[in-house]
Amino acid sequence: MILCLETATPTCSVAITDGVATLAHRECKGQNAHSEKITIFIKEVMDEAGIDYSQLNAVAVSKGPGSYTGLRIGVSTAKGVCYAAGLPLMAVDTLHAMAYGMRQKLGDQVQPGDLFVPMIDARRMEVYCAVFDAEMHRIQDTQAVVFDSESSYLSPLTSHLSSSRLWLFGDGAPKLKALFNDDPQIQIVDDFTPSAAFMAALSDDALKAADFVDVAYFEPFYLKDFVAGKPHVKGL
Repeated sequence: MILCLETATPTCSVAITDGVATLAHRECKGQNAHSEKITIFIKEVMDEAGIDYSQLNAVAVSKGPGSYTGLRIGVSTAKGVCYAAGLPLMAVDTLHAMAYGMRQKLGDQVQPGDLFVPMIDARRMEVYCAVFDAEMHRIQDTQAVVFDSESSYLSPLTSHLSSSRLWLFGDGAPKLKALFNDDPQIQIVDDFTPSAAFMAALSDDALKAADFVDVAYFEPFYLKDFVAGKPHVKGL
């Protein structure tokens, strides 16, 4: 039994999985959703699954990249549960879990040569992204990429595709429609939401391999340094 927490994007998502199936799941998005809902959702999924903390094997948290505030809340909450219940902590790559989720949602539509490009909005025309093949192997490392008319990030990928497709998804993908809307090889999915339920396979692999992180010292993978905005207060 694994408690999975996903807070790297505007979605706050919590799930209980057994490594294969999702036993209970809660999620929502909105302003302050992470801070207001995450502990409530944890209690609700534990109650729905009919288990207590002594029956959990581990806690898995989405490690990023993504929202600085969301990641801090998710990791802090995961650490609190681990400390209180004496559980190991596992860190799951956010983009990899998104790729698993998209692969699952597409089902029989996926062709062997298809590539998956999960994208998290990083403001303006920048996204955090990585590339995975249909077997969920990472073939391009996580990067912060600015897409414009001169961007060549996807060119090496599309040049190797024939009848297969490049799937772009996540909250960073829809803003690229103007650039790739006329390319039949590139499929932009604009209704994909990251979920703690998509962490099941990766968290199960981590548990079997005892791939745990240090509860005291683990930090999220921000990819870029946090830059605080200036307060809009007169005189400052």
